[in-house]
Amino acid sequence: MVLNSRTDFERYASDAVKKWDARMSGDGWVISVGISECSLARGADKTLTHLRLALEANEFDAEVRQVGCAGWCWAEPFVEVRGPDHPPVVYTNITTDRVPELVEAFKHGNVIADWAMGVRADTPFKGIAPLDEHPYLKGQKRLLFERAGVIDPESIEDYIARGGYSAWIKALFDMTPDQVVDEVKTANVRGRGGAGFPAGIKWESGRRTQAWPKYVVANSHEGEPNVYKDRRLIESDPHLVLEGIMLGCFALGTSHGYNYVGGEHVLAIKRFREAVKQAYALGLLGENILGTGISCHVKTRTGGGAYICGEGSALMYSLMGLRGQPRTKPPRSVEEGVWRRPTVLNNTETYANIPGIVKNGGAWYAAMGTEKSKGTKLVTIQGPVERIGLVEVEMGMPLRELIFGLYGGMKEGYTFKGLQTGGVSAGPLREDQLDLTVDFDSMTEAGGMLGSGGFVVFDESVCAVDFARYLMAFNRYESCGKCTPCRLGTPALTEILDRMRNGQARQGELPLIERTSQHVIELSLCGLGQVAPMPVLGMMRAFPGEFDAHINEGRCPAGVCPMDAGAAVLSISGAV
Repeated sequence: MVLNSRTDFERYASDAVKKWDARMSGDGWVISVGISECSLARGADKTLTHLRLALEANEFDAEVRQVGCAGWCWAEPFVEVRGPDHPPVVYTNITTDRVPELVEAFKHGNVIADWAMGVRADTPFKGIAPLDEHPYLKGQKRLLFERAGVIDPESIEDYIARGGYSAWIKALFDMTPDQVVDEVKTANVRGRGGAGFPAGIKWESGRRTQAWPKYVVANSHEGEPNVYKDRRLIESDPHLVLEGIMLGCFALGTSHGYNYVGGEHVLAIKRFREAVKQAYALGLLGENILGTGISCHVKTRTGGGAYICGEGSALMYSLMGLRGQPRTKPPRSVEEGVWRRPTVLNNTETYANIPGIVKNGGAWYAAMGTEKSKGTKLVTIQGPVERIGLVEVEMGMPLRELIFGLYGGMKEGYTFKGLQTGGVSAGPLREDQLDLTVDFDSMTEAGGMLGSGGFVVFDESVCAVDFARYLMAFNRYESCGKCTPCRLGTPALTEILDRMRNGQARQGELPLIERTSQHVIELSLCGLGQVAPMPVLGMMRAFPGEFDAHINEGRCPAGVCPMDAGAAVLSISGAV
């Protein structure tokens, strides 16, 4: 079916809503299984297969469907069950061995309260509390993840039934490109890739640049350890990201859009490409969209695994099929980007915010968050906490509430030591600094950084020197080698930390780290080198006693570093 007008779209959307309402309020059984990278690692595909086989064997009539990741990775695989006489119940950790018992419960109209995370209702059901009251969800404000784990990510009909593409229709028929840019500026949404530059200002600059053609690019590379928000967003709601890119194209007055996805994110690539295909088939992408005379084309490009390709200019070279290395600036990408033409490049999460801003207005978005950090933020935390996963919180939430509230605090037997912020690009925070908030500015003075929202909680068993060495070694191996300070400075810093770990540290190592780091930070060409030493400097500032013990006492307080010469040879020869 190809839609040729706004009336066609509204008719299609109305039918989609009716089908959705019939599914969610009818007399039949609807069973949804979350399928994403995290759930597949726990065997969710096998759970889905076993469910279908078990239901068939029991001659039990039910619609079995896939949905995306809902963010609660600690609860995978999850199965959501809606029956004729009860609201949807979300069951957690449904591995294949639990499927027979769950199907038996269906047959007898029972629920298994001990397996349930919650019920999608305002009141409890048979001893199961509402899902929104669960500690993991109670403190969240879900805008981008509103449909995550609810819709089938490979169904454009599901997306439209839940309000999708209404912002695209509004822009096409009721707004001008300048008005879209104005709303993004009013919202003051800052880039979610880490730099935090206001998207509206970037879009305005790109629109004013008088050179053609222009390009809109989404950075979905996401090659940093512990950060998985963008791939989960695409896996769960790919049309949301696609709609944001399309609105960016409309605002710039261009028909050329790209999504650059890390090649290792196989499911995200598959689902985004399917979303593009469906949008073309329905007539929401292509030439003369819905009879407006406006054209828009979006393509998917995949990376080869180089972390440096997350840097804007390196990404653009890679997108063009060239070696992914950064270049000097100016010119800025809004003046000369892809194929030396004006290019607006934003992070995936940034684009995912745009449909809501266009639909509800920039002032609606600006009313959320803090004075300088508006809206919500997707956050991931790894480490020995009770619950692992992705959350969406309003900017301004205290880190203490995030860790000890939503994520449940430390697992039994573990004691909090620090929070590594900014992925591999910033320093850690101690327990006495956790009253700082999730935003772009509050952590900076303490040596931390929001970055793209990937944090690591570590406990007392982690050595600050050893952890600093891991972070430094990552940046060393991911350096593209184009500029001398980063190419030579990052391995030099790694070697110093190796000497500390192996009991071979010399007096004056700490001043040497600080001096070398300053050279790398000040003279490196791109953002990787300019922040590469920051985790090491942060660890030195947060845990000076541990560095002193390694240098002056020849011991590792955590007892994890190889402190004899024999172990040193093995460690250096088998680096990371």
